[in-house]
Amino acid sequence: MKNTNKITILGYLRGINVGGHHKVPMAELRHILNDMGFANVKTLLNSGNMVFETDQSTIENLESKIETHLNQYFKFPIPLILKTKNELLELIQKNPFEAISLHADLRLYVSFLKTRAHTDKSLPYRSDDGGFEIISIHKNCICSVLDLSKTKTPDGMKVLENIFGKNITTRNWNTLLKMVEM
Repeated sequence: MKNTNKITILGYLRGINVGGHHKVPMAELRHILNDMGFANVKTLLNSGNMVFETDQSTIENLESKIETHLNQYFKFPIPLILKTKNELLELIQKNPFEAISLHADLRLYVSFLKTRAHTDKSLPYRSDDGGFEIISIHKNCICSVLDLSKTKTPDGMKVLENIFGKNITTRNWNTLLKMVEM
């Protein structure tokens, strides 16, 4: 009998496969998630983006279960943030970057927090050099723009960590769009 109560989850690992450190091969990640009982497991790129189906609906429990399992398997902690596909479709439908005039040096990002985002900064927030802007917050997703034509160093992620803490991971908007189509 087929279980029709499965939900699609998108997952984002933090701090893996950067500079040869904390290597997590995507084929191994898919294998591990399949062994844990998740269905239709897929990965995108080599930066810890995953999509899978499950009948478990409590995100916090899923995050903890997967993080614990990955820590035991790879022997180092791997922070993980999970979102339901419906949460991300809601964000996409809001089209937070609609008013942005795109050009070759512009990067659109979504940063994910485990808990709801709180800040005393008024939005939109813009860095002193105008190269980084936080344009909106939707629940626990922060939408930001990095303009490499205005800044020499892309320190936007440091700005986000200073405001929201280190329990955050960031993905390019185009990556997010690809993931919800997987």
